[in-house]
Amino acid sequence: MYYYDHRGRLAASPLPDLPLPRAEAGVPALFLTAEDPARGRTVWRPTAPHHLTAPASAAWLDRTAGAGIALPGHVRAALDAGTLTAVNVRHPRWEAALDRLAPKPGKKRVHLLAVGDVGGTLLTALKLLGGDCISAVGICDLNENAVARWTAEMGQIAWPWDYGALPEVEPVTADRLFDCDVFLFAATKAIPPVGSAVADVRMAQFAANRPLVESFARQARAARFRGLFIVLSDPVDPLCKAAYLASNTGPDGRWDGGGLFAEQVQGFGLGVMNARAAYFARQAPRFADFLSEGRSFGPHGHGLVIANSVEHYNDEMSRALTEQVETANLRIRDLGFKPYVAPAVSSGAMQLLLTLRGQWRCASLCLGDVWFGARSRLTAQGTETECLPLPLALRARLEETEALLKTII
Repeated sequence: MYYYDHRGRLAASPLPDLPLPRAEAGVPALFLTAEDPARGRTVWRPTAPHHLTAPASAAWLDRTAGAGIALPGHVRAALDAGTLTAVNVRHPRWEAALDRLAPKPGKKRVHLLAVGDVGGTLLTALKLLGGDCISAVGICDLNENAVARWTAEMGQIAWPWDYGALPEVEPVTADRLFDCDVFLFAATKAIPPVGSAVADVRMAQFAANRPLVESFARQARAARFRGLFIVLSDPVDPLCKAAYLASNTGPDGRWDGGGLFAEQVQGFGLGVMNARAAYFARQAPRFADFLSEGRSFGPHGHGLVIANSVEHYNDEMSRALTEQVETANLRIRDLGFKPYVAPAVSSGAMQLLLTLRGQWRCASLCLGDVWFGARSRLTAQGTETECLPLPLALRARLEETEALLKTII
């Protein structure tokens, strides 16, 4: 192991020839790796040895995957203490990615594109619940009347005699969309109508929504956006990857790393799947373990993995619960309604508030070649993805989902 000084912070690395001043061995603050810069995050918080030694994949969710990997004592001490930040120095802008981790004090400004069914419901929840961490929500939509309507409606929501307690809601023009800390992409170009014969509504939206999210990702690149680019539109996980790739494609059509860092692009679709699993677990005693021991993984749609319990995993029961959750939206459509209320609140508003508060949330993050939903949180050392000892059967399901997601984009 080699030790370097990076702007006064001790860095450890297996790389012997980095262009940094050498330093004496000690407990490092940074661990410098060298992986394919187009795959995976540039900066992250590792919690298991294989987060430092193996390329990002679904295996990062399984603590047993790192069993037997030996680390030098100083590095292991930093890993166990939770004070280590891993950095991929092959990314051409890795120092800028590291600078992003410096916390910005105060409440955050959020911009929301668009205020349709999902956006309007999300906006209402953020207005009511976000006063502690959101200063203002700027809204943008092609329909100027919709923007005027929601600005007025939200402006008329206030606690009596405490008129500054809730975030302000104001219109934002398209050229100012990225003058914010968080950009929420809730725009959609095509939603199959209720009663249509489309088997997988989410995937039917991909072809229509992909050019849309790519356009705004390129706009984020041009604006040198440093905040979070959050995708709410379906299908969340493939659209995250599409946004990342488009943002980092240069004029010559090649990946150049000049756009959004992978860790900036996050998907909010898993929250409602987790909430739906809890809903069914409260109704059926056989699923009750989920309420205290369960987890949700993967995409908002086909490939979802619900685990009834991590410690006492039952594959048959977990697959049965997964099936109920994955088809729950169809039951709302059968009633003649679009299933957007729970997703807007459980996946959108609640996960954003947890994110801004630095708490555990359900979100899709980059794991190598895919964006993959799991429990995670933002920390001063980078984004941390929960890593638990997983049963072999559950690990196999996660790898199946990873392979499925790789076929989409």
